[in-house]
Amino acid sequence: MWIQRYLTIYGVITRKIRRNFSYYLVKGDTFWSESPIKYSFKSGEIIVTTRDGNLLSGKAGKNLKDVYDYCVEHFFSPNGKIPDESLFTKPQFNTWIELQYNQNEDDILAYAKSIIDNGYEPGVIMLDDTWQENYGVWDFAPRQFKNPKAMIDKLHEMGFKVMVWICPFLSPDSKEFRFLAKEGMLLLDLQETQDIMWSNTKDKAAIIRWWNGASACLDLSNPKAREWFKGKLDYLQEEYGVDGFKFDAGDADFYMKGVVSKNAKTPNDHTTYFAQMGLDYPLNEYRASWKMAGLPLAHRLRDKWHNWSDLQKLIPDITSQSLMGYAYTCPDMIGGGQVAAFQNSSTLDQELIVRSAQVHALMPMMQFSAAPWRVLSPENAKLCKEAAQLHVEMGDLILGLANISSKTGTPIVKPMALAFPDDGFENIKNQFMLGDTILVAPILHKSTYKRQVVLPKGRWKADDDKVYKGGNTIIIDAPIERIPFFRKIG
Repeated sequence: MWIQRYLTIYGVITRKIRRNFSYYLVKGDTFWSESPIKYSFKSGEIIVTTRDGNLLSGKAGKNLKDVYDYCVEHFFSPNGKIPDESLFTKPQFNTWIELQYNQNEDDILAYAKSIIDNGYEPGVIMLDDTWQENYGVWDFAPRQFKNPKAMIDKLHEMGFKVMVWICPFLSPDSKEFRFLAKEGMLLLDLQETQDIMWSNTKDKAAIIRWWNGASACLDLSNPKAREWFKGKLDYLQEEYGVDGFKFDAGDADFYMKGVVSKNAKTPNDHTTYFAQMGLDYPLNEYRASWKMAGLPLAHRLRDKWHNWSDLQKLIPDITSQSLMGYAYTCPDMIGGGQVAAFQNSSTLDQELIVRSAQVHALMPMMQFSAAPWRVLSPENAKLCKEAAQLHVEMGDLILGLANISSKTGTPIVKPMALAFPDDGFENIKNQFMLGDTILVAPILHKSTYKRQVVLPKGRWKADDDKVYKGGNTIIIDAPIERIPFFRKIG
């Protein structure tokens, strides 16, 4: 997920040059910007620059928790709502890696059946790209879906909730394109050689290159375009029983090359308009947001590759996202979301998939795409199922933490320095807290079967029932079948 509007830091302002700030890092001070920023670290200083807007700084206490609580109160207060409960309590299943660009009724039902047949709890199933007739034609492709309503009814009977993939793009030169262009609901090309007025350029739609080619794009800063888009989503719910939507794309990058819109002032504004669409649909998922912290949107971390380096990024990425006010988070797809990694079994790292599932198990959400029973040995597939079962067992706890977050802004997943702000844990990036009482210390490196765990003060009961005195560092055994975590018991 992309960084949103602010940076919470430890800083004291030392000088101010126009809109370029330099800070020494000191605990308890804050920095805030309502506009996009550029920042860098060098020799104990942070340099922050913005092209427009104000840069705010001030004292907010003596540690990270004080700073975070201040930001919740002043900048991103929650609204008392959470995304759909099923996103937290059971594993999610995305059809992308199994079906890729061949989403179809028969294979979707077969995938759903195999989930249950292999002992997994039915939760949310996400139908990914190409279920639709075309980009911008948000209806089931008739050649691939004989009876989409009956298919969704069947998935509901099996215990699933159904999400479908959508994006703000639409195929050019289609009937929908010509209608939306005529009505002024598309982003337009920047005409640099003349003054631009919305009224006389509305037919010159911008074509944006993205990972699926070159497409026109809705101008969601235009209320008419938002109304049109919402009408398509509501139709899918009313006609077929679709439960929610995976809102893909929307990244500010797509709006960086001088597009003209009705109301947006910056590329990030387009991301906000797209994110706001999800507030009407509790079952949602996003990969990009701007100024939506504290609100009931589920955010997936940016795509991860099938390698150990990206697995090691999960904890710092998800805890950083928590500190930005996004509590309802999913750490991408288990084992990574890149199709190529799963097309050649000889290059597939089974241990990586198992350890990835174990990291996900004690995070707010976990999402499978590649079917473990297809790509793994029976032994390793069993370990993934056990990780999924642990997540289900923790579901009520995670849901409770989500509800607390919706009222107080307290993250579900916390970096150690937020949960224990005065204990010097700022540099710990390979373990995290689930709430205030569960410390999670997963394995993040290949062929590693022991690990060091830093235990805060108190008494801690491990997943193997051993009890440890905190306030020190311990070494534990962590064979591949173990997910190391500790409960605070005193």
